[in-house]
Amino acid sequence: MLLKTRGIIFRSTKYGDSSLILEVYTEERGIRKYIVSGVRKVRSTTPASKLQLMNLVDLVAYERPGKDLTRIKEVQSAFIYTRIPFEVERGTVGLFMLEVARNSIRESEENPSLFHFLFESFAFLDSTTGPINNIHLHFLLELTSHLGFMPSGDYSAATPLFDLREGQFTGTFPGHTEYLDATRAAHMYRLLHTDREQAATIKLTREERSGLLTDLLRYYRHHIEGMREINSLSILRAVY
Repeated sequence: MLLKTRGIIFRSTKYGDSSLILEVYTEERGIRKYIVSGVRKVRSTTPASKLQLMNLVDLVAYERPGKDLTRIKEVQSAFIYTRIPFEVERGTVGLFMLEVARNSIRESEENPSLFHFLFESFAFLDSTTGPINNIHLHFLLELTSHLGFMPSGDYSAATPLFDLREGQFTGTFPGHTEYLDATRAAHMYRLLHTDREQAATIKLTREERSGLLTDLLRYYRHHIEGMREINSLSILRAVY
């Protein structure tokens, strides 16, 4: 059986002298693993450049019931990056987004809305001509709606705090230290209710942006069991 689907390359591992094992988040089957033979040979019909991390691809793969690792028959670019590979800041943000997605998604079944969100997020990161300072923050917040722990309630004078454990705005101190004060809760709420194209209009200082990033990753760790450390975080902080 052949499967035709769009995919996002989550992970690429060398296998043998010339092959790769790919972890791909697919539109039709969720997370799948594929082996691509001979891709690192000079005369390969499938250049390794098409199989880089974060690449958006159209692929045809063999599907066999009960098999966790199958082969890719054909692969083509579904969207060609023109900026991410050549701009350090854009590329670093993309790798951070990819690592968060890879560590957060455990689904082996299809989720078209989640796939579409990820596909469009990476395409937007590459194509937008506006500032990208807040893209990673907006991405973290929007992703929560697809993972099932979107912040609930509203920021207001009566509910100016955000409880990271409970995932909701509140007017009383929660009795633990895992909450956001009124300033950070307000920043989070504004980003949460702003679309991707307008996220850059929210003005944050470097310190506010860095603090909110830390807070959102704390939030993820409370709501995703076994959430691993994000290795690209230190690089992202250095770039910003």
